[in-house]
Amino acid sequence: MQTEENNLRFPFGKIPPEILKEIIFENLGFKRKDVILGPSIGFDGAIIDIGEKSLIASMDPITGAVEHIGWLAVHINANDIATFGVEPAFFLSCILLPEKTKTEIIKKISTQMDKAAKELKIAIIGGHCEVTPGLDFPLVIGCTLGVAEKGKYVTAGGAKPGDKLILTKTGGIEGTAILATEKEKLLKEKLSSEIVEKAQKFYEKISVVKDAITAFRTGGVNAMHDPTEGGVVGGIHEMADASDLGVEIFEEKIPVEPETRKICEFFQIDPLQLISSGALLISVESNSADRIIENLKKQGIQSSLIGKFLENPRKRLIIKSDRSIQTLPRPLCDHLWLALKNPADPSSL
Repeated sequence: MQTEENNLRFPFGKIPPEILKEIIFENLGFKRKDVILGPSIGFDGAIIDIGEKSLIASMDPITGAVEHIGWLAVHINANDIATFGVEPAFFLSCILLPEKTKTEIIKKISTQMDKAAKELKIAIIGGHCEVTPGLDFPLVIGCTLGVAEKGKYVTAGGAKPGDKLILTKTGGIEGTAILATEKEKLLKEKLSSEIVEKAQKFYEKISVVKDAITAFRTGGVNAMHDPTEGGVVGGIHEMADASDLGVEIFEEKIPVEPETRKICEFFQIDPLQLISSGALLISVESNSADRIIENLKKQGIQSSLIGKFLENPRKRLIIKSDRSIQTLPRPLCDHLWLALKNPADPSSL
Protein backbone atom coordinates (compact mmCIF):
# COMPACT_ATOMS: atom_id res chain seq x y z
CA MET A 1 0.00 0.00 0.00
CA GLN A 2 1.42 3.39 -1.04
CA THR A 3 1.77 6.10 1.56
CA GLU A 4 0.85 9.73 1.00
CA GLU A 5 4.56 10.55 0.89
CA ASN A 6 5.11 8.07 -1.95
CA ASN A 7 2.34 9.77 -3.92
CA LEU A 8 3.82 13.27 -3.70
CA ARG A 9 4.16 15.05 -7.03
CA PHE A 10 7.16 17.30 -7.51
CA PRO A 11 7.11 20.57 -9.47
CA PHE A 12 8.97 20.71 -12.78
CA GLY A 13 12.69 21.35 -12.52
CA LYS A 14 15.25 20.44 -9.90
CA ILE A 15 14.35 17.91 -7.20
CA PRO A 16 13.83 19.67 -3.80
CA PRO A 17 16.98 19.92 -1.62
CA GLU A 18 15.52 17.70 1.11
CA ILE A 19 15.05 14.86 -1.38
CA LEU A 20 18.60 15.30 -2.62
CA LYS A 21 19.87 15.00 0.95
CA GLU A 22 17.61 12.14 2.05
CA ILE A 23 17.83 9.96 -1.07
CA ILE A 24 20.29 11.01 -3.77
CA PHE A 25 23.21 11.93 -1.51
CA GLU A 26 22.77 8.71 0.51
CA ASN A 27 23.48 6.59 -2.57
CA LEU A 28 26.77 7.75 -4.02
CA GLY A 29 28.67 4.52 -4.53
CA PHE A 30 32.21 3.88 -3.37
CA LYS A 31 33.99 6.69 -1.51
CA ARG A 32 37.29 7.63 -3.16
CA LYS A 33 39.90 9.88 -1.57
CA ASP A 34 40.64 11.65 -4.85
CA VAL A 35 37.08 13.05 -5.00
CA ILE A 36 37.62 16.44 -3.38
CA LEU A 37 34.10 17.73 -4.04
CA GLY A 38 31.18 15.45 -4.79
CA PRO A 39 27.42 16.08 -4.93
CA SER A 40 26.39 18.85 -2.52
CA ILE A 41 23.62 21.43 -2.23
CA GLY A 42 24.49 24.59 -4.14
CA PHE A 43 27.43 23.11 -6.08
CA ASP A 44 27.22 22.53 -9.83
CA GLY A 45 30.36 20.47 -10.37
CA ALA A 46 32.74 17.90 -8.96
CA ILE A 47 36.47 18.19 -8.25
CA ILE A 48 38.78 15.22 -8.65
CA ASP A 49 42.51 15.44 -7.87
CA ILE A 50 44.74 13.71 -10.41
CA GLY A 51 48.38 14.11 -9.47
CA GLU A 52 49.29 17.80 -9.61
CA LYS A 53 46.13 18.63 -11.53
CA SER A 54 42.47 18.96 -10.58
CA LEU A 55 39.72 17.77 -12.90
CA ILE A 56 36.48 19.79 -12.76
CA ALA A 57 33.39 18.00 -14.09
CA SER A 58 29.77 19.08 -14.49
CA MET A 59 26.58 17.77 -16.12
CA ASP A 60 23.31 19.47 -17.10
CA PRO A 61 20.34 18.65 -19.34
CA ILE A 62 18.57 21.02 -21.69
CA THR A 63 14.86 20.37 -21.18
CA GLY A 64 12.88 23.59 -21.59
CA ALA A 65 14.18 24.65 -25.01
CA VAL A 66 14.08 22.99 -28.41
CA GLU A 67 15.12 25.47 -31.10
CA HIS A 68 18.67 26.06 -29.74
CA ILE A 69 19.10 22.84 -27.77
CA GLY A 70 22.54 21.81 -29.08
CA TRP A 71 24.04 25.26 -28.73
CA LEU A 72 22.65 25.63 -25.22
CA ALA A 73 23.90 22.21 -24.13
CA VAL A 74 27.51 23.23 -24.70
CA HIS A 75 27.26 26.73 -23.26
CA ILE A 76 25.23 25.84 -20.15
CA ASN A 77 27.62 23.06 -19.20
CA ALA A 78 30.67 25.19 -19.99
CA ASN A 79 29.31 27.86 -17.65
CA ASP A 80 29.36 25.46 -14.71
CA ILE A 81 33.06 24.76 -15.24
CA ALA A 82 33.88 28.44 -15.65
CA THR A 83 32.33 29.26 -12.26
CA PHE A 84 35.27 27.42 -10.70
CA GLY A 85 37.58 29.91 -12.43
CA VAL A 86 38.60 27.17 -14.86
CA GLU A 87 38.38 27.17 -18.65
CA PRO A 88 36.13 24.39 -20.04
CA ALA A 89 38.05 22.00 -22.30
CA PHE A 90 36.11 18.81 -23.10
CA PHE A 91 32.44 18.01 -23.79
CA LEU A 92 30.36 14.82 -23.99
CA SER A 93 26.69 14.62 -24.88
CA CYS A 94 23.79 12.19 -24.57
CA ILE A 95 21.21 13.00 -27.26
CA LEU A 96 17.77 11.44 -26.80
CA LEU A 97 15.42 11.73 -29.76
CA PRO A 98 11.69 11.12 -30.18
CA GLU A 99 10.37 8.56 -32.64
CA LYS A 100 10.12 9.71 -36.27
CA THR A 101 13.03 12.12 -35.80
CA LYS A 102 14.31 13.36 -39.15
CA THR A 103 17.97 13.47 -40.09
CA GLU A 104 17.73 17.26 -40.27
CA ILE A 105 17.11 17.45 -36.50
CA ILE A 106 20.22 15.39 -35.72
CA LYS A 107 22.25 17.58 -38.05
CA LYS A 108 20.85 20.75 -36.48
CA ILE A 109 21.73 19.66 -32.94
CA SER A 110 25.20 18.49 -33.98
CA THR A 111 26.08 21.64 -35.91
CA GLN A 112 24.88 23.81 -33.02
CA MET A 113 27.12 21.89 -30.62
CA ASP A 114 30.03 22.15 -33.03
CA LYS A 115 29.64 25.94 -33.40
CA ALA A 116 29.34 26.54 -29.65
CA ALA A 117 32.30 24.28 -28.86
CA LYS A 118 34.52 26.01 -31.40
CA GLU A 119 33.61 29.41 -29.94
CA LEU A 120 34.84 28.23 -26.52
CA LYS A 121 37.77 26.10 -27.79
CA ILE A 122 36.14 22.96 -26.38
CA ALA A 123 36.77 19.50 -27.87
CA ILE A 124 33.73 17.23 -28.23
CA ILE A 125 35.17 13.90 -27.17
CA GLY A 126 32.23 11.49 -27.22
CA GLY A 127 28.75 10.67 -26.01
CA HIS A 128 25.66 8.78 -27.10
CA CYS A 129 22.73 9.33 -29.48
CA GLU A 130 19.52 7.28 -29.64
CA VAL A 131 15.83 7.30 -30.47
CA THR A 132 13.94 6.95 -27.18
CA PRO A 133 10.31 5.81 -26.82
CA GLY A 134 7.89 8.19 -25.08
CA LEU A 135 9.59 11.48 -25.89
CA ASP A 136 7.73 14.40 -27.45
CA PHE A 137 10.85 16.44 -28.21
CA PRO A 138 14.65 16.00 -28.17
CA LEU A 139 16.63 16.07 -24.93
CA VAL A 140 20.36 16.74 -24.70
CA ILE A 141 22.33 15.96 -21.56
CA GLY A 142 25.84 17.40 -21.57
CA CYS A 143 28.96 16.82 -19.50
CA THR A 144 31.88 19.25 -19.55
CA LEU A 145 35.37 18.85 -18.11
CA GLY A 146 38.07 21.36 -17.29
CA VAL A 147 41.60 20.98 -15.92
CA ALA A 148 43.21 23.23 -13.30
CA GLU A 149 46.42 23.32 -11.34
CA LYS A 150 45.79 21.57 -8.04
CA GLY A 151 43.85 23.89 -5.73
CA LYS A 152 43.75 26.75 -8.27
CA TYR A 153 39.99 27.23 -8.34
CA VAL A 154 37.03 28.53 -6.35
CA THR A 155 33.67 26.92 -5.61
CA ALA A 156 30.14 28.18 -4.99
CA GLY A 157 30.69 27.46 -1.29
CA GLY A 158 33.61 29.78 -0.68
CA ALA A 159 31.73 33.00 0.09
CA LYS A 160 32.73 34.79 3.33
CA PRO A 161 30.68 37.02 5.67
CA GLY A 162 31.00 40.60 4.47
CA ASP A 163 31.76 39.61 0.88
CA LYS A 164 30.14 41.84 -1.71
CA LEU A 165 27.92 40.14 -4.28
CA ILE A 166 28.27 41.09 -7.93
CA LEU A 167 25.88 40.08 -10.72
CA THR A 168 26.98 40.20 -14.34
CA LYS A 169 24.53 41.10 -17.11
CA THR A 170 20.83 40.88 -16.16
CA GLY A 171 18.20 38.61 -14.62
CA GLY A 172 16.15 36.11 -16.63
CA ILE A 173 18.38 36.00 -19.74
CA GLU A 174 17.91 32.38 -20.76
CA GLY A 175 14.24 32.26 -19.81
CA THR A 176 13.57 35.37 -21.88
CA ALA A 177 15.25 33.84 -24.93
CA ILE A 178 13.42 30.52 -24.52
CA LEU A 179 9.98 32.10 -24.13
CA ALA A 180 10.53 34.53 -27.01
CA THR A 181 11.49 31.60 -29.24
CA GLU A 182 9.14 28.83 -28.10
CA LYS A 183 6.13 31.19 -27.68
CA GLU A 184 6.92 33.57 -30.54
CA LYS A 185 3.49 33.46 -32.19
CA LEU A 186 1.60 34.07 -28.94
CA LEU A 187 3.87 36.89 -27.82
CA LYS A 188 3.75 38.66 -31.17
CA GLU A 189 -0.03 38.83 -30.81
CA LYS A 190 0.37 40.84 -27.58
CA LEU A 191 3.79 42.50 -27.83
CA SER A 192 5.61 44.19 -30.67
CA SER A 193 7.65 42.09 -33.09
CA GLU A 194 10.65 44.25 -32.21
CA ILE A 195 10.48 43.25 -28.53
CA VAL A 196 10.10 39.55 -29.30
CA GLU A 197 12.86 39.45 -31.91
CA LYS A 198 15.26 41.36 -29.67
CA ALA A 199 14.48 38.95 -26.82
CA GLN A 200 15.22 35.97 -29.08
CA LYS A 201 18.75 37.30 -29.49
CA PHE A 202 19.35 36.95 -25.74
CA TYR A 203 20.76 33.52 -26.59
CA GLU A 204 23.88 35.40 -27.64
CA LYS A 205 24.41 36.40 -23.97
CA ILE A 206 24.21 32.89 -22.48
CA SER A 207 27.93 32.27 -21.93
CA VAL A 208 29.57 33.38 -18.67
CA VAL A 209 32.98 31.91 -19.46
CA LYS A 210 34.56 35.31 -20.14
CA ASP A 211 32.78 36.79 -17.09
CA ALA A 212 34.09 34.11 -14.75
CA ILE A 213 37.63 33.89 -16.06
CA THR A 214 38.01 37.69 -16.07
CA ALA A 215 36.80 37.98 -12.47
CA PHE A 216 38.89 35.05 -11.22
CA ARG A 217 42.09 36.32 -12.83
CA THR A 218 41.53 39.80 -11.38
CA GLY A 219 41.77 38.35 -7.86
CA GLY A 220 39.72 38.69 -4.70
CA VAL A 221 37.04 36.20 -5.80
CA ASN A 222 35.91 33.79 -3.07
CA ALA A 223 33.01 32.08 -4.85
CA MET A 224 31.08 32.07 -8.13
CA HIS A 225 27.79 30.55 -9.25
CA ASP A 226 25.64 30.87 -12.35
CA PRO A 227 21.93 31.27 -11.57
CA THR A 228 20.16 28.72 -13.75
CA GLU A 229 16.90 27.12 -12.53
CA GLY A 230 15.18 29.38 -10.02
CA GLY A 231 16.73 32.48 -11.55
CA VAL A 232 18.80 35.07 -9.72
CA VAL A 233 17.14 34.57 -6.32
CA GLY A 234 17.38 30.79 -6.64
CA GLY A 235 21.06 31.08 -7.48
CA ILE A 236 21.66 33.38 -4.51
CA HIS A 237 20.03 30.85 -2.19
CA GLU A 238 22.15 28.04 -3.64
CA MET A 239 25.31 30.07 -3.14
CA ALA A 240 24.30 30.95 0.44
CA ASP A 241 23.41 27.29 1.11
CA ALA A 242 26.77 26.11 -0.18
CA SER A 243 28.61 28.72 1.95
CA ASP A 244 26.32 28.37 5.01
CA LEU A 245 25.71 32.11 5.07
CA GLY A 246 22.92 34.64 5.02
CA VAL A 247 22.54 37.34 2.42
CA GLU A 248 21.12 40.83 1.92
CA ILE A 249 20.02 41.84 -1.58
CA PHE A 250 18.79 45.15 -2.99
CA GLU A 251 16.02 44.48 -5.53
CA GLU A 252 16.53 47.78 -7.37
CA LYS A 253 20.21 46.94 -7.91
CA ILE A 254 19.37 43.80 -9.93
CA PRO A 255 19.11 44.87 -13.57
CA VAL A 256 16.34 43.38 -15.75
CA GLU A 257 16.08 44.16 -19.46
CA PRO A 258 12.84 45.81 -20.71
CA GLU A 259 12.18 42.78 -22.96
CA THR A 260 12.39 40.46 -19.97
CA ARG A 261 9.99 42.64 -17.97
CA LYS A 262 7.45 42.78 -20.81
CA ILE A 263 7.48 39.02 -21.36
CA CYS A 264 7.31 38.29 -17.62
CA GLU A 265 4.40 40.71 -17.21
CA PHE A 266 2.54 38.92 -19.98
CA PHE A 267 3.02 35.49 -18.39
CA GLN A 268 2.60 36.91 -14.85
CA ILE A 269 5.93 35.53 -13.63
CA ASP A 270 8.82 36.95 -11.62
CA PRO A 271 11.93 37.80 -13.73
CA LEU A 272 14.11 37.16 -10.67
CA GLN A 273 12.82 33.57 -10.50
CA LEU A 274 13.26 32.92 -14.23
CA ILE A 275 16.15 30.76 -15.43
CA SER A 276 19.09 33.14 -15.78
CA SER A 277 21.96 31.39 -17.54
CA GLY A 278 24.12 34.17 -18.95
CA ALA A 279 24.29 36.00 -15.64
CA LEU A 280 26.99 35.22 -13.05
CA LEU A 281 26.99 35.68 -9.28
CA ILE A 282 30.42 36.57 -7.88
CA SER A 283 31.24 36.76 -4.16
CA VAL A 284 34.25 39.01 -3.71
CA GLU A 285 36.35 40.49 -0.95
CA SER A 286 35.04 43.96 -0.16
CA ASN A 287 38.18 45.78 -1.34
CA SER A 288 38.25 43.89 -4.67
CA ALA A 289 34.74 44.66 -5.90
CA ASP A 290 35.51 47.91 -7.73
CA ARG A 291 38.54 46.43 -9.49
CA ILE A 292 36.57 43.39 -10.66
CA ILE A 293 33.69 45.54 -11.92
CA GLU A 294 36.17 47.75 -13.79
CA ASN A 295 37.91 44.77 -15.43
CA LEU A 296 34.57 43.28 -16.45
CA LYS A 297 33.65 46.62 -18.00
CA LYS A 298 36.89 46.59 -20.01
CA GLN A 299 35.76 43.25 -21.44
CA GLY A 300 32.40 44.74 -22.38
CA ILE A 301 30.59 42.88 -19.59
CA GLN A 302 27.90 44.70 -17.62
CA SER A 303 28.04 44.07 -13.86
CA SER A 304 26.26 45.38 -10.77
CA LEU A 305 26.87 45.30 -7.03
CA ILE A 306 23.60 43.83 -5.70
CA GLY A 307 24.22 43.01 -2.04
CA LYS A 308 26.44 41.26 0.48
CA PHE A 309 26.74 38.00 2.39
CA LEU A 310 25.89 37.85 6.10
CA GLU A 311 27.18 35.60 8.88
CA ASN A 312 23.76 34.34 10.01
CA PRO A 313 22.61 31.66 7.49
CA ARG A 314 18.97 32.13 8.55
CA LYS A 315 19.04 35.78 7.55
CA ARG A 316 18.14 35.89 3.85
CA LEU A 317 16.71 39.32 3.01
CA ILE A 318 15.66 41.32 -0.02
CA ILE A 319 15.24 45.07 0.31
CA LYS A 320 12.45 46.05 -2.05
CA SER A 321 12.31 49.16 -4.19
CA ASP A 322 9.95 50.79 -1.66
CA ARG A 323 12.61 50.15 1.06
CA SER A 324 10.56 47.44 2.77
CA ILE A 325 12.54 44.42 3.94
CA GLN A 326 11.25 40.95 3.08
CA THR A 327 12.49 37.39 3.25
CA LEU A 328 14.29 36.44 0.05
CA PRO A 329 11.88 34.06 -1.73
CA ARG A 330 13.09 30.54 -2.46
CA PRO A 331 11.59 29.39 -5.78
CA LEU A 332 9.44 26.23 -5.63
CA CYS A 333 10.09 25.81 -9.34
CA ASP A 334 11.58 27.90 -12.09
CA HIS A 335 9.04 30.37 -13.44
CA LEU A 336 9.85 29.24 -16.99
CA TRP A 337 7.68 26.18 -16.33
CA LEU A 338 4.83 28.38 -15.11
CA ALA A 339 5.01 30.37 -18.34
CA LEU A 340 5.23 27.31 -20.58
CA LYS A 341 2.04 25.96 -18.94
CA ASN A 342 0.28 29.32 -18.85
CA PRO A 343 -3.48 28.78 -19.42
CA ALA A 344 -3.56 31.96 -21.54
CA ASP A 345 -1.66 29.97 -24.15
CA PRO A 346 -3.83 27.25 -25.76
CA SER A 347 -0.73 25.34 -26.91
CA SER A 348 0.32 24.78 -23.26
CA LEU A 349 -2.85 22.91 -22.31
